[in-house]
Amino acid sequence: MVQKMDYLRESPSQTAGPYVHIGCTPNFTGLNMYGGDLGTSMKTGPVQGTEITIKGTVFDGTGTPLRDAMIEIWQPDAAGLFPSANETRGTPDPNFTGWGRSAGDMDTGEFTFETVKPGAVPFPDGRMQAPHITAWIVARGINIGLHSRIYFADEEQANAADPILTRIEHQNRIPTLLAQKQADGTYRFDIHLQGPNETIFFDI
Repeated sequence: MVQKMDYLRESPSQTAGPYVHIGCTPNFTGLNMYGGDLGTSMKTGPVQGTEITIKGTVFDGTGTPLRDAMIEIWQPDAAGLFPSANETRGTPDPNFTGWGRSAGDMDTGEFTFETVKPGAVPFPDGRMQAPHITAWIVARGINIGLHSRIYFADEEQANAADPILTRIEHQNRIPTLLAQKQADGTYRFDIHLQGPNETIFFDI
């Protein structure tokens, strides 16, 4: 018998629709409201750890950039601590929000996050997860927001022991979850919705 729950119910998901930017990133669309879009800045002051920039583009099955996608990310700070009142492992960086939102550029589809390199966080069984960022992707035509993770290609040792990456059956697809460091110091993480390079998405 299924237990009835009257609290913490999951919100229903629906397609983002053509007005997602107006509702979620009005300043991006030129409406200039509220002094700035939520999630645009993840740093409210001097932050701890290594500051990084992540850039990428969402591509459809034909390899065409989606110019109306919106990405949200959640992550711990450089010490692996989340900005939560329930964090018991230490004091999170007070100048880091841990959450960001970026709309894809209307011409190129490229999204950008100015953030910090996340620290490792514990898995429920005590093992450590490799530094990673949780990503959520929405756009017109995507009925249910897509969940993925951004790992870092330059964290080879941590990635090899990560309890999530090691559970993936098709190990040849792991590179679709790895952000690659570029010559200019930024990290590149492109998201492919379909095709031979389809990004791994998680059923959450």
